Amino acid sequence: MRAVDAVMECLKAEGVDVVFGLPGGANLPTYDAFVDGGIRHILVRHEAGGGHAAEGYAKATGKVGVAFATSGPGATNLITPICDAMMDSVPVVFITGQVRTELLGTDGFQEADTIGITMPVVKHSFMIQDPNEIPRAIHEAFHIARTGRPGPVVVDIPQDLSRADINYEPITDVRLPGYQPTLEGNQKQIRQAAKALAAAQRPVIYVGGGVVNANASAELVEFCTTDRFPVTCTLMGLGAFPANHPQWLGMLGMHGTRAANYGMDEADLICAVGARFDDRVTGKLSEFAPRAKFIHIDVDPAEISKNVPAHIPIVGDAKHVLAKLLIEYRALTPDSARLQAWWERIEAWREKHPLRYEDSSDQEIKPQYMIQALYEATGGEAIITSDVGQHQMWTAQYYGFPAPRRWINSGGLGTMGFGLPAAMGAAVGCPDRLVCCVAGDGSVQMNIQELATCAQEGIPIKVFIMNNGYLGMVRQWQELFWDGRYSHVDTGKYPDWVKLAEAYGASGMRFEDKTTLVQDIKRAIATDGPVLVDVRVTREENTYPMIPAGQPAREMVG
Repeated sequence: MRAVDAVMECLKAEGVDVVFGLPGGANLPTYDAFVDGGIRHILVRHEAGGGHAAEGYAKATGKVGVAFATSGPGATNLITPICDAMMDSVPVVFITGQVRTELLGTDGFQEADTIGITMPVVKHSFMIQDPNEIPRAIHEAFHIARTGRPGPVVVDIPQDLSRADINYEPITDVRLPGYQPTLEGNQKQIRQAAKALAAAQRPVIYVGGGVVNANASAELVEFCTTDRFPVTCTLMGLGAFPANHPQWLGMLGMHGTRAANYGMDEADLICAVGARFDDRVTGKLSEFAPRAKFIHIDVDPAEISKNVPAHIPIVGDAKHVLAKLLIEYRALTPDSARLQAWWERIEAWREKHPLRYEDSSDQEIKPQYMIQALYEATGGEAIITSDVGQHQMWTAQYYGFPAPRRWINSGGLGTMGFGLPAAMGAAVGCPDRLVCCVAGDGSVQMNIQELATCAQEGIPIKVFIMNNGYLGMVRQWQELFWDGRYSHVDTGKYPDWVKLAEAYGASGMRFEDKTTLVQDIKRAIATDGPVLVDVRVTREENTYPMIPAGQPAREMVG
């Protein structure tokens, strides 16, 4: 069969039910194969939208997302989604077309060195040089993307090779001798970790997105509740531990709660699970958690001691390691009373420093209230995606995520324009779930064109724009750290979001009254098809609390 028909067979064998993509000259043979391929293809309006949709699909379902693009600009438009997937450990296979082999290196039309350009931001990549390599490369790409620490894999296929006839035989075994992720964790180290936790007077369990990726939320909750361990989650880990649980301290980091950040600062033992000690969590690294010893559990050995030296390193999958850690810990029969003084300290912080804001005295919608209203209207049961900025942080603070894979956003790369296409991908992957995107008026237009995709495909996402007429987070930094010298952060009064939504085939609404906001949101949710809502909020509200960049947690402001 043709190599491209073999690609379709490989995708089906991998359980792929949908692909996001855009055709062009170099991948025309692949698109011909879609005609009879038996796989749903969603035609996006921009390759970046397709890449982020594949990420949203992967994050919501736990399966590998797939995005297609042509050569040259098609592939370069995928760079941001590829890098985003790398930073946030998202399993996505990106399959790109390439110019014919005789044109490679000649600066042919729409030629770009896709492998060279993407090499710093992929988990692995394949440049096809023989059409017979294609089936195995596709299966290996999926294996690499989903195992160990998940991540993006690129497969670049020259057009002439994709058209070639090959003797296709199904690949049933994928063995990569040089790639054997450690999953189980070292039993001796796990036993040491259990002893350290049993002896700790001021422990904190610090949870990252790796717990979500490993589908280890149940194991995490069982372990943390076997004793009264205080738990805090990173931005990417929200939902791994239920937000309504009394042992949850809230999110930590730059815009985390004081209880979480002060707890980390005064802890004597921090157990990091699937987290990487990034700068938004640690603040000033040299002053981070100065009293603590560290247990670091991560499937990626490169993360262990990268930023913070681990006293007890455990390389392994969070699901396996937490299950073993629970057994070891219970065997020690620790005294829970040792944590009483620590919880009294934590409760004092909670009482003195809850998340709070000054609500308006009239009908004006405060952005924090907008998120609380969204939570009330959805019952906390929606899948929420976001763009990047103030609205992202307020959503993380005020929408209490009860379970994993309900919160989909761009953490490590901080990609504006992520939220809308990610919502599209999540809704395709979870068609029976309500999917809402919280966007900023500054970021939503970066991939607004995917509203047309949603309208054409009948993808009923609900997009709520937190509209303050600013690039809000940049404005906040200019106010706080640049003497209020606002420089190019006013986004003006255009477009008319209601008319824009209607032009794209979606329903457009505008909400300006907090007294009816919950019911208004419910009305938007009940509206068939994609909906874009312009929610007018306070113009110059700041996101607090906040650790100024490069400062320690104890220097929180607001």
